[in-house]
Amino acid sequence: MGSTAQAMLVVTQVAPYVHGPAGVHGVLTQAEVALCELGAMSGLVPSAVRDVRTVDASVLASGAPDHPVVLALFTIGETPFTTAQRQAITSAWRTGALRVLGVHSATDACHTWGTYGGLLGGRFAGHPWTRDFAIEVADPVHPSTAHVAPTWDWHDEIYLFSDLRPDARILLRLAPGQVEPPDGTAAPECGYPLAWCVQDGRARTFYTALGHFPTAWESTAYLGHLSGGLSWLLGDGNPVPAGSVQ
Repeated sequence: MGSTAQAMLVVTQVAPYVHGPAGVHGVLTQAEVALCELGAMSGLVPSAVRDVRTVDASVLASGAPDHPVVLALFTIGETPFTTAQRQAITSAWRTGALRVLGVHSATDACHTWGTYGGLLGGRFAGHPWTRDFAIEVADPVHPSTAHVAPTWDWHDEIYLFSDLRPDARILLRLAPGQVEPPDGTAAPECGYPLAWCVQDGRARTFYTALGHFPTAWESTAYLGHLSGGLSWLLGDGNPVPAGSVQ
């Protein structure tokens, strides 16, 4: 795999749940194709990665703040990044030479990598509900959300998170009044976030918890959500006119 300052690595590696139930696993190929196409449309050179051990650490560190590498993660479990790869990702992310796009279960990966949660912006803490629900657009001017109406009807797993970064900019959240907090716990002060972005100096991450079912990857609204997030990561996105695409 050659080095390029405009590379986009699309990682769809799941471990140890390769033989788990349908759902996230059933959409990995679909997601891989969609993310690669979105990357190409954004002027990147996408590569599908199903085993991170095939990626040289130098590729992860080959970008620059004005031409970053994008690391797109649709992962579960202990993704086998090497120490050198982890160091390259962390260092390049902090300088803005690598930007992270996390999809759905990416927050439920790399639990043995202490800094991974900070890179993604938070950690998966369960999904007690799978249902139809209304999404509230918390940030209507972000490129990932400006194309949808203030509320967005959806069907998906609803994730809970721990260790959400205090500087995370919440983009989407569960509209209030639809669920009862599990096990008598209090609802988070921020509500139930479903998408966010992080900007820490030159470091940037975009994450969306949506995308469990095949219908997501056939939805123009969802693909626009990802495309806008990628545009924001690259620093060249402007909000499109607000509308009601569903």
